[in-house]
Amino acid sequence: MVMKRLLYIVFPLFLFTACTRDMDGVYDNTPVGNFECLWRTIDEKYCFVDEKDIDWLAVHDFYLPQVQQLAADDYKGLFDLFDRMLDTLCDGHVNLYSDFDVSRCEKWYEGYPENFDQDILTTYYLTDYRTAGGLQYCLIDSGKIGYIYYGSFSSGFSMNNMYYVLTEFQDCLGIILDVRHNGGGSLENAYRLASTFIPGDTLVGYWQHKNGPGHDDFSELEEMWVRKDDMLSKWLRPVIVLSNRHSYSATNFFINCMRHAPNCLIVGGRSGGGGGMPLSYELPNGWMIRFSSVRMTNTSKNSIEKGITPHVKVNLHSTDKDDIIEKAIEIIEKAYDTSD
Repeated sequence: MVMKRLLYIVFPLFLFTACTRDMDGVYDNTPVGNFECLWRTIDEKYCFVDEKDIDWLAVHDFYLPQVQQLAADDYKGLFDLFDRMLDTLCDGHVNLYSDFDVSRCEKWYEGYPENFDQDILTTYYLTDYRTAGGLQYCLIDSGKIGYIYYGSFSSGFSMNNMYYVLTEFQDCLGIILDVRHNGGGSLENAYRLASTFIPGDTLVGYWQHKNGPGHDDFSELEEMWVRKDDMLSKWLRPVIVLSNRHSYSATNFFINCMRHAPNCLIVGGRSGGGGGMPLSYELPNGWMIRFSSVRMTNTSKNSIEKGITPHVKVNLHSTDKDDIIEKAIEIIEKAYDTSD
């Protein structure tokens, strides 16, 4: 099989290592020992087994005979088998790390429209742009609308950066904030960006962590707030957030936050999800398994793991314009149309 390579679309890696044990002690460093360690770690510590309606016991019974047929030194065969088993979780936060490869899951975005064309973006919209921290920004629509492309929440920016961006846009009707193909990064940056558009302290959701071996063993829900920041005047005119299925992890959380911003609409495709925070455990052979162990919800206490539906669904189909940006322009301009 073609070996999978790591896609950097995740929260920062908080690496908590541990040696998983069974009733009799440490698992043996054999194919079966590593398999049982991996299977039980996911069974007891992964936070979405029940939410995704996964029969994890059936997964165990399906893969165990295949593991038992492997030679003790067939480490690549074992890795590939573990890779296929972990694909069952359909989770971009699940990775298996070895010295020779890193696995990842692609199922969570397969089958969805791409809804993003870098060539169209740079040719027709993001032309004479400036860069402030991780933000690329410019004026579009004959200077009437401000456009920001933010490609990764791992790329930081300061409130001074944002001040200059908003100063550039001070005469604009609205802002288009494009986070398509933003695979995530720092939650701190997600909070900071959302606070620019949310005027006061606002509850945006809850989180809870896996705290027991049962699939429904979780801590109490804890609140997640976007806090008021007095360093910067708030943008209270229309803002359109553009999303697609590759808007994942911290970006998915940001989109959830922006649903609480006044005069904001989400336009484009369903976000990618990734509503869990990951941690990692070590297998007996030294491989690291990384998986979601903390789940986040919206204010209605519904999980955001599977993504967020936009207010206005638009797919990209033209070859000489970005239909999603054009729809956002139309929405902003109509907000000022008093002809009716």
